[in-house]
Amino acid sequence: MSFTYCSFVQNAGKDTVHRHYHDTEYGFPIQDDNLLFARLILEINQAGLSWETILKKKENFFKAFDDFNIAKVARYTDKKKEKLMQDAGIIRNRLKIEATIHNAQRIIQIQKEEGSFKNWLDKHHPRTKEEWVKLFKQSFRFTGGEIVNEFLMSTGYLPGAHGPECPVYAKVLKKKPKWNQSGTSRP
Repeated sequence: MSFTYCSFVQNAGKDTVHRHYHDTEYGFPIQDDNLLFARLILEINQAGLSWETILKKKENFFKAFDDFNIAKVARYTDKKKEKLMQDAGIIRNRLKIEATIHNAQRIIQIQKEEGSFKNWLDKHHPRTKEEWVKLFKQSFRFTGGEIVNEFLMSTGYLPGAHGPECPVYAKVLKKKPKWNQSGTSRP
């Protein structure tokens, strides 16, 4: 059997940040644009770091970035950027902070065009990982292949978050729209 996040979590014990994320968030569909944005930004911030670091700082990220309110983040000024650069509770990387603001501004454009970020994702589903990466690179900053893959797996757009042997698999499947359960058909 190959190494998977599910097997990692099973071996990690029951009281870890990984366990909570695996059991309640990973692979579950997200309907709210602000929460989709939050997940994208957390994945961006994970680049070069461990996911555990991000999970432990998750509450700090939500506080620092105004609960990932897209409209607020899109209006961040240079003063706010500097404040974020001084916040030890988050990842203090200027490129990631600037990408967060840019991506919020881009999502606002998408919301005007498509009604919501979720609608935009649904409109483009299904795609292969390579097609998604190309689309994200055209639309957003700091969205390489691994970031896009994890974002889409973690929100249910790409398969692989859980295998059928995982107890969470059935829970995730129940939450997905019927048209999205296989990841291969449109409504």
